Amino acid sequence: MTDSCPSSRLELLAFAERVAEQHPAQVRRWKAAEERERGAAARPAAPDWMVERSLGGRASAVYVHAGGCHMADKRVRGVPREVAVRALTKGVEACPHCRPDTEPGVLE
Repeated sequence: MTDSCPSSRLELLAFAERVAEQHPAQVRRWKAAEERERGAAARPAAPDWMVERSLGGRASAVYVHAGGCHMADKRVRGVPREVAVRALTKGVEACPHCRPDTEPGVLE
């Protein structure tokens, strides 16, 4: 290549520099997306039923939640269906948001 068009050669080098700077950033974005995807796949499935404990842990159970309830917080633990139904029949309140007591066959 001759230097007969110095501005176009300079423009090409500037373009090459921009591409070289952008490439590592793109690779980092791809890597972060892959890490998020793998993290989501590694998470255990949400339980079908949950029992929420009180703040101080004094009461054994405060609410029964259906799995995936948006109001369930860190004080919940997954339980089998039988445990959730037993808690509901013994007077533990059903979450007013997910209403697990309205599931078919829960309170018959």
